[in-house]
This record gives sequence, structure tokens and C-alpha cells, in this order.
Amino acid sequence: MPQARKQPPPEKGRVVLNHSTHIDGLIPVLERLALIEGITTLTPAVISTGKGRSPQLTLRVSVPIIGGYKIIARRGKTVQEVFVITKLGQPQLEQAIQQVLNK
Repeated sequence: MPQARKQPPPEKGRVVLNHSTHIDGLIPVLERLALIEGITTLTPAVISTGKGRSPQLTLRVSVPIIGGYKIIARRGKTVQEVFVITKLGQPQLEQAIQQVLNK
């Protein structure tokens, strides 16, 4: 009797840490987001100061990019761009973000 092949485990996405500065609490959220199937790469990018204030960490899908989306992360007056390479559509990505922020 032939043996059934095991399915390989779903590939985990990766978080690219190419900057020394990140918004407080952002990296753990990105690491949880990287566990979601369909998300390949999360790259935190430019960090700046915004005009408004966000008392807690928020992530908002901004614009589509080739192969994924740009997300804006905010906490306090600090704003950071995050580039996400994913097969997910925008509604599925927004749902995944809400899922990881509510944990």
C-alpha cells in the first residue's frame, strides 16, 4: 500500500528588520501577522512624526504596491510605513490586521 504524502507545513512569512528604530509594539504585531497564510514579507520602512495622536498602535492599509500593499502604522505622534508582500486581497489583509491587533 503506498504511503500518503505529508503536506508540508504552510510557509511562515518573514519580518525584515533593516532599521534600528521601530514604533513601540510594532515588531510583535508584524511577527503575528507573518504567521498568517498568504503573507510573505513584512518590511518596516520610513518612520516620521505625524500631526495627529493615536493613543494605541493602529495599522491601516494605505495603497496597493506591486505584489502587496503599503500599511501605515501609528502610535502617539509617530508614523511608520510597512510594506507587505502578500497574495491576500485588501479586505482579507484588513481582516488579518484586525485579528492580530485584537490579540
